[in-house]
Amino acid sequence: MNMLTKMEADAPLVTRDIAFVVYPQFQIQDLSGPLSAFEVASKHGVKPYKLHIVSRDGGAVVSSSGLAVVTEAIRPEAYDTIIFAGGDVYANPPIGFALDDVVTAHLKSARRVATVCTGAFLLAATGLLNGRRATTHWKYVGQLQRMYPKIKVDGDRIFVKDGEFWTSAGVTAGIDLALAMIEEDLGMEASKEVAQLLVVYHRRPGGQSQFSAMLDMEPASDRIRTVLTYIREHLTETLSTERLADVAHLSPRQFGRAFLAETGETPAKAVERLRAEVARVRVSGVLSRSK
Repeated sequence: MNMLTKMEADAPLVTRDIAFVVYPQFQIQDLSGPLSAFEVASKHGVKPYKLHIVSRDGGAVVSSSGLAVVTEAIRPEAYDTIIFAGGDVYANPPIGFALDDVVTAHLKSARRVATVCTGAFLLAATGLLNGRRATTHWKYVGQLQRMYPKIKVDGDRIFVKDGEFWTSAGVTAGIDLALAMIEEDLGMEASKEVAQLLVVYHRRPGGQSQFSAMLDMEPASDRIRTVLTYIREHLTETLSTERLADVAHLSPRQFGRAFLAETGETPAKAVERLRAEVARVRVSGVLSRSK
């Protein structure tokens, strides 16, 4: 008897309806990754989830890859969990969709609401993330912070849980988020078994850094890009906010605000992350040579 089957025998059956919300030009892997995790959990033992791919009006919805999926119209009854896929929403978010009365009512009644990648922009548009911590794909962290300054954007995490709201980084991080939800619902052993069946790690902790986030981030202004270059070239030295502000030709206070707005990180956090990333690369090199 596998772990999921054993749980079915030991615990009363609770079925949770999970709605995956898609829209034109959504990213197919942002849907398929977490959907697969919950599907595997439901096929091997307790069958705790009923999965719905939904859109506002139902019918076929075409993803950014050109692949269309058949969706249900969002129903009047509540869902246990709502998950927004990411897609081409960061440049011109479909605000009308995000603020639709039916959708907003569901967001307020669901036990959990989650986003994958740039799906965070849709949830941010509702105002429900104001005052909360959230994350998104590293490439769009600065833009999310600039567009929605009331959100505490943490670009250094695979996923973030703040109350009933969960947000994750790009594509594969959606699987990490789903595994964390399965662990919350069914326990660590069930989540671990799902990860094994999917042939993925069980699971990367939410606090793990997004790979090369700061190295590849592109701030809007040349002065902040110059500061990031300076940081990389002087990582072994003392890099105070005052010193970096001089590089940017700003007062420390102005620099701190500008840096946070464009990168989603404080200067001190950026320095810490870049040093940690360099250290990881060096340690990996040493380990590789020792094998």
